[in-house]
Amino acid sequence: QVQLVESGGGLVQAGGSLRLSCVASGRFLSINDMSWYRQAPGKQRELVATIPNGGSTNYADSVKGRFTISRDNAKNTVYLQMNSLKPDDTGVYYCNLLISITPYANIPYWGQGTQVTVSS
Repeated sequence: QVQLVESGGGLVQAGGSLRLSCVASGRFLSINDMSWYRQAPGKQRELVATIPNGGSTNYADSVKGRFTISRDNAKNTVYLQMNSLKPDDTGVYYCNLLISITPYANIPYWGQGTQVTVSS
């Protein structure tokens, strides 16, 4: 009953920028933590950035100073602004939202993934 739809991936040259979006729809009370993960070919999925519902953001060391995570609670949307992209940023990017379905149930939901390819 909860759906996440990602958009914004694509092919970009090194040094370029992309902005990812993830919109949640369906029946739920609220969204707690919003996060972006990525998975490069042959590697494990890794956490890129997290933004809680109140509080400070967190970033992987590899993206600090280049990526910015933000959220619009009115639109149930999380964004990832990616600047100064490097070939090592290539991978499938997934949003992960911790959603309150009931006052006692917080469930993590995953987006379908969006491909980001950075050419050198």
